[in-house]
Amino acid sequence: MAASLLLVLLLAWTTGAILRFASYYGDHMVLQKKPSQAVIWGYADPGTTVMLIVSQGHNLMEKMAETEGSNGIWKVILKPMAPGGPFTIMIRQYDKEEVANATLKDVYFGDVWFCSGQSNMEMTVSQVFNASNELAEASHYPLVRVFGAALVQSEVELQDLASIILPWSIPTAKNLGHGDFSYFSAVCWLFGRYLFEKLKYPIGLIDSSWGGTPVEAWSSKKALQECGISGYAEKATSSYLDAGPKELSVLWNAMVHPFLNMTLYGVIWYQGESNTLLNTDLYNCTFPTLIEDWRKAFHEGSSWQTQRYFPFGFVQLSTNHLVEENDHFPRIRWHQTADYGYVPNKKMPHTFMAVAIDLGDESSPYGSIHPRDKQTVAYRLLLGALAVAYGDKTMVFQGPYPEKVQVDIAHESLNVTFEDHILVRHSDNKTFEVCCSEQALCKWSAVSITSSSSRSVILHNTKCPNNMIGLRYAWTESPCDYKLCPIYNVQGLPAPPFITFSHSNPGWTVS
Repeated sequence: MAASLLLVLLLAWTTGAILRFASYYGDHMVLQKKPSQAVIWGYADPGTTVMLIVSQGHNLMEKMAETEGSNGIWKVILKPMAPGGPFTIMIRQYDKEEVANATLKDVYFGDVWFCSGQSNMEMTVSQVFNASNELAEASHYPLVRVFGAALVQSEVELQDLASIILPWSIPTAKNLGHGDFSYFSAVCWLFGRYLFEKLKYPIGLIDSSWGGTPVEAWSSKKALQECGISGYAEKATSSYLDAGPKELSVLWNAMVHPFLNMTLYGVIWYQGESNTLLNTDLYNCTFPTLIEDWRKAFHEGSSWQTQRYFPFGFVQLSTNHLVEENDHFPRIRWHQTADYGYVPNKKMPHTFMAVAIDLGDESSPYGSIHPRDKQTVAYRLLLGALAVAYGDKTMVFQGPYPEKVQVDIAHESLNVTFEDHILVRHSDNKTFEVCCSEQALCKWSAVSITSSSSRSVILHNTKCPNNMIGLRYAWTESPCDYKLCPIYNVQGLPAPPFITFSHSNPGWTVS
């Protein structure tokens, strides 16, 4: 599919005049609506002038652009456009007595979201729960448009995409469920569909993801240097984590950098599994730095039309069933928040997170690392987007987080108070753990939930009532059964994993 499409594009681009749009502009696409201004760019014969006309029955806008450089690149910034369509966009090149034209049809203005990450973002709609119904529903959402970048890596930053796997399309069962880990991303599609149902105007979705890839492949060389990375000290050995390229910046170069000139509204991201085996404890630097670097690059590349601090949503890692348990998954989950435990925070402003520790799927035919409930993932991302990206102050989008830890030595108990009202779905003796200090070493032991109130839980600590220095929650690879973690808020969102120590948290009291 990708090879044949690329051949068609190359034939079109090499016959007649050079005039054309950049690769990812096409019929049926969505351009960013106001207050931002959409950017359109492409190629023409060097030294010529390009006229761009936006029309909807009659001309609404005309813009002129001069080509620059030996590649004859031109760029036009449209005036702010209200959501809606369809529009026709035509470019015309005047060169001596010859005139060349190229046209985009059925173009809408709305919000454009960029979806990226590894295989849990790459999973198609045909792979999720209730897939047949989800695919059948596709045709009901003709104003949610989809585009897929092909899997390409490059040692240098590319100006334009080298290949496309799915040109801008009106959604159908076929292009949403073409094949396993092919196109189109289920998380991306469901998020966009839910968003459309709320906003009632066009949504454009760009899927640029590749399974088995670490954050380093999606980061620019400059961003990696800020975290002291210039090469790998270790290699991932697990087959499902070793599928995609690992080399520094190769996906930034080929699958992100080409989009920088385009105006976006926001990004959603689902990645981190590969970094459970690669530079794990640098993720609290590499991930926040990627966000900041992408924001700066998209802002500048779009001539300051993509907002400098555009919203960035992500999925906190779900679960994975391993025979030999380790703490790599919980460490990555913590580092995904820059070690705050929640977002947004000082290091990660204007971000939102979908907690997924309670969505494990051990019977998934794609391996337990690929849970099929992407509907809940997308819904939790939607809540964060509505609150953070669209400013709905009434929207609750994150689960409860602890506010105080009161240690009662005499009664061998802990009172953990949360910032919001909680629901305890069940009491267990494994999800909470205390750190018992033994000669400066930390030994973690599970403690039981004995009772709860509207905002707190009481833990019974017989392990080390006199020398407890730390507390953590859901700190395992698979901490909960499906939608059965102990702590939720009244809206049904799970408490995220956390870890806290007495010496660094003013919320600790001992009596």
